[in-house]
Amino acid sequence: MIATPIDSAIESLPEPGALSVVDDPVEWSAFSRQDPHTPAQWESNVVIEGMHCAACSITVEEALRQVPGVLGARVSAASQRAQVQWSADAVLPSQWMQAVQAAGYRAVPANDAFASERRKAESRKALWQWLVAGLCMMQVMMYAWPAYQARPGDLSGEYEQLLRWASWVLTLPVILFSCGPFFRKAWSDVVHARVSMDLPVALGMLITFAASTAGTFDPQGIFGREVYFDSLTMFVFFLLTGRWLELRLRDRTAGALEALMNRMPESVQRRKADGSFEPIAVRRLQVGDVMQVRAGEAFAADGVLEQGSTMVDESLLTGESRPLARGVGDAVVAGSHNLSGTVLVRVQTVGEATRFAQILALMESASTTKPASALLADRLAKPFLIAVLFASLAAGVWWWSTDPGHALMVAVAVLVVTCPCALSLATPAAMLAAAGNLARRGLLVRRLPALESLATADTVVFDKTGTLTRDAMVLRTVHSRVGMDRRQALACAAGLAAQSLHPVSRALVRSAELEAITPWQMDAVAEEAGQGVRSTLAVRAADRAGVQGICRLGTAAFCGLASGGTPGSTDDGLVVHLSDAGGWLATFHLQEELRDDALEVVSSLQAMGVGVHLLSGDRLEAVRTMAQRAGIAHFRGACSPADKLAYMQDLQAQGRVVVMVGDGLNDGPVLAGAHVSFAFGRAVPIAQSRSDFVALGDQLGSVVLAWQLARKTMRVVRQNLSWALAYNLACIPLAVAGYLPAWLAGLGMAASSLLVVGNALRLSARTAQVRTGTLPAYPISLHQEA
Repeated sequence: MIATPIDSAIESLPEPGALSVVDDPVEWSAFSRQDPHTPAQWESNVVIEGMHCAACSITVEEALRQVPGVLGARVSAASQRAQVQWSADAVLPSQWMQAVQAAGYRAVPANDAFASERRKAESRKALWQWLVAGLCMMQVMMYAWPAYQARPGDLSGEYEQLLRWASWVLTLPVILFSCGPFFRKAWSDVVHARVSMDLPVALGMLITFAASTAGTFDPQGIFGREVYFDSLTMFVFFLLTGRWLELRLRDRTAGALEALMNRMPESVQRRKADGSFEPIAVRRLQVGDVMQVRAGEAFAADGVLEQGSTMVDESLLTGESRPLARGVGDAVVAGSHNLSGTVLVRVQTVGEATRFAQILALMESASTTKPASALLADRLAKPFLIAVLFASLAAGVWWWSTDPGHALMVAVAVLVVTCPCALSLATPAAMLAAAGNLARRGLLVRRLPALESLATADTVVFDKTGTLTRDAMVLRTVHSRVGMDRRQALACAAGLAAQSLHPVSRALVRSAELEAITPWQMDAVAEEAGQGVRSTLAVRAADRAGVQGICRLGTAAFCGLASGGTPGSTDDGLVVHLSDAGGWLATFHLQEELRDDALEVVSSLQAMGVGVHLLSGDRLEAVRTMAQRAGIAHFRGACSPADKLAYMQDLQAQGRVVVMVGDGLNDGPVLAGAHVSFAFGRAVPIAQSRSDFVALGDQLGSVVLAWQLARKTMRVVRQNLSWALAYNLACIPLAVAGYLPAWLAGLGMAASSLLVVGNALRLSARTAQVRTGTLPAYPISLHQEA
């Protein structure tokens, strides 16, 4: 592992000067992305260490937004990640990182090389704190047991006092060591005049210890009737148990993002001019470099194999579980794993332009988005905690005249039992678990709130070409005008199609390559979404078969031709026309096939009560044929992007919640206008900004899987919210009435958070059966995570 200057600086925190290295613009690309439209603006993704509740995330957001030059910040307590937008003209990364540090937390670049070591060290320390609390709790309970069991007169005053002193001594390690994290965070809250979950908890611990200590030193005083060292140590033990388990469970819910990030190597072997290799940091790679990748290592950039052959694992990038063969000339993608031989790869794409970086950007964005219910819980967290402090004070004052010692314990119970941690975790924990599950199966969730909308959706609209049908099509026949043969027609069409990403265009280019036809060079190529591409021929001496003026490739209307008036137009299948200034040049008949799982997907959606519609810019006859084969009753052909949008808006006007599934190429308006949108197909630009879900693999069944999982997710969210509310409504009156001891309040608080997170964790299980009501789940094949 090559430790970068950033890694060393982060490792040496909290010294203020240690972060100055991140102010070097050369290092920014390691943890930030530059806005292509505004070069001075950057977006950084960082891990926030030390957060435990929704109030913490609000505190970090406020600290970041108060820094001049920070344009925006989103912080998620569930994923413990932050997304910070900042202007390089007004602020440096070290300044907003220091603001987070001053607030009592730590901002760490998401790809920090020492992050895992720090997490392990923190986990080991938490384990030791838990063990110390558990051991001392058992010993204190042993000394408290005689007092509970003794009848009046069984224990002498000296013996009872000796047991109290022994309990006090054994409680000191708990207070000084095990309670350290609570006291440090509470002190930081006091210094910065804010409130978080740790403040009432620390107050409860401090009050209990102070009252019991007073009773030990002065048995005849107002607090001398009873001491509560057993309740205190038990309370701390339960809290630490819950926090440690909750941390472990949270790590599992965010495991997909961590697994994806950890696939990227930190260094790579680059070939030098003399043929030897040197290790360099991945971000130092440049286009054209040749890197050596050994078996078991990950590819650090997109490129083409220049030497050797191997098998690669792309499971976390595409959802494809089987190893794929790659030889000389084949493309490999960053983040995939080399499974067999050593190969040499010539780098074609680096940094943010790689498919891996774009996937990672989507997942990082999703990990910091917050559903409406989570935003509401976050907004209520701080006022709720303030109300808890006042309620605890009121309860203590109410009971003080009866018994000061009992009054303090009632106040402590109210402080502890009313913690809103379970309520704040109810929604984000479930949605992050579901998003991680989908990511491992090749479907990325760009916006977590989309899961809420998808759960209530009742209508789906499919695009046809490249979505419901296979991404690749085959050219069957070519009809051309007199004086132009098949090769010339295909060369002209391929010259236009090379400038487009549409599946039809790619099919024409691929056909030209298979027939060893060189595409004609074109000038001023322009694409009209859903219609076609046009250009003027470059001036060349070679014969162009009489082609003149502007050339067009696309629909009959786009080419200025009468529909059905050209050879091949009546054939079943997909028809594309080619024309020039003189009129019709050629017609290409391509055959497309439904995806293997299309029939089962449509039938599964219909069985779930979902209305299925098909829209396409293709001819009505071709659309009707595909709709009949897929079992779709509602369809429309010859649709422009505006027509698709109008059709979808009409469905929405009828009260339908509409899901749009398209290929992302000419479906931009309708993807943006739908309640929920899926960008589907391998050729989709992965940074598609208008879709809620991005499918990386070829399985159309991921739509059904997402739908079913979204419904199950919302059921889990409702269960979590119901439990959290019921728990607080039931326990607060008991605590105020004095029927809930402090140790039981701590157990209830820890158990409620664990129940919420554990219930959400069911959504991340890869082998969990996903069902909707009594309907069978769509049989998505599962693969093991690499």
